[in-house]
Parts: sequence; C-alpha cells; structure tokens
Amino acid sequence: MAELIKRCIRILYISRKPTPEEFEKVAKVTSLGMAIFGIIGFIISFLFGLVR
Repeated sequence: MAELIKRCIRILYISRKPTPEEFEKVAKVTSLGMAIFGIIGFIISFLFGLVR
C-alpha cells in the first residue's frame, strides 16, 4: 500500500496543468467522440423503433 501511495505522489509531482491550446484540443476531441457515439445510438434506436 505504501508503494502505491509513493507512486501516486510521484505522478502528482511530475504532472502539469495543460496549456489552453492542449485543453482546447482535448475538449474538441472529447465532444466529437460524444457526438459520434450519440448519433450512432440514435440511429440504432431509430432502426429498432422501425422494426417493432
């Protein structure tokens, strides 16, 4: 357990805050992925609704 805590503290020390550009890229990619999964889910739901 102590080893896990040491590793977690080490990660916190070497991590850094993202730049605004990095944050913007991550936000765009994440929102695009959510939109794609939402559209796929909507299409599947729509197709199953037609089958009934």
